[in-house]
Amino acid sequence: MHNEKSKILSNIKVVILSILFIVYLGPMVFIFINSFKSNKDIILNPLHIFGDLSIKNYIDAAEKMKYVNAFGNSILITVLSVGLIILTASMTAYIFCRKKWVINNFMFYAMIAAMILPFQALMIPLVSIYGGQLNILNKWTLIYMYIGFGAPLAVFMYHGFIKGIPLELEEAARIDGASNLKVFTKIIWPILRPITLTIAILDVLWIWNDFLLPSLILIEAKDRTLPLSTFYFYGSYSVDLGLMMAGLVLTITPVLILYLFFQKYILEGVVQGAIK
Repeated sequence: MHNEKSKILSNIKVVILSILFIVYLGPMVFIFINSFKSNKDIILNPLHIFGDLSIKNYIDAAEKMKYVNAFGNSILITVLSVGLIILTASMTAYIFCRKKWVINNFMFYAMIAAMILPFQALMIPLVSIYGGQLNILNKWTLIYMYIGFGAPLAVFMYHGFIKGIPLELEEAARIDGASNLKVFTKIIWPILRPITLTIAILDVLWIWNDFLLPSLILIEAKDRTLPLSTFYFYGSYSVDLGLMMAGLVLTITPVLILYLFFQKYILEGVVQGAIK
């Protein structure tokens, strides 16, 4: 009786998870299929799977959104932003954990409090200062802002992880004559690999897919990222749905490929970070 009940519950779980998977996957399949259709076919029958399919949308979309240039901007902004967030946040969290300075507690809680502030409350003053007064709205300013907005959460996550690392490891290295920098790079940094992977995943997805902040900062067309480039398929009175959906597929494909190649390390980082 117990085995039958467990089997029924297991089957129910499978059905529910399958439905949720279909619901989750549905919009992506819808976008992918319609990215091969003309604007007219999408409007007349958006759910029709078969028909006159063509890769012309992808060719036109890549040309109109200047895909190579936008892809290069997205790579540059994402890699530099995530790399600098990880570097600065890990070292900051290490100092907060190991140095018993009075100002450390104040700075740490100030960074945590900064996480509560919504970006929408800051965006107008930021654009006003960096655009109106300093006139430096470009991709380098965007990277700087991403570091500022991304560092508090990264410091918080690193701080909790570093607190669990035994001090004896560092003391043994210092007895052998290692400097503070060598202790961090040779002892602490390798141990931080799981949480570093977790932070990198979160920040890459956030920065690569972000639209709001680049739309405010990147004024010149040559600086546009991929998500920002897809927006310009919208006209004042019309939108080419086929081109827009092809552009969306071109935008999310690099992240999907990255995930497929590194999913083993991504899952390892998330699991180990949670356990730690």
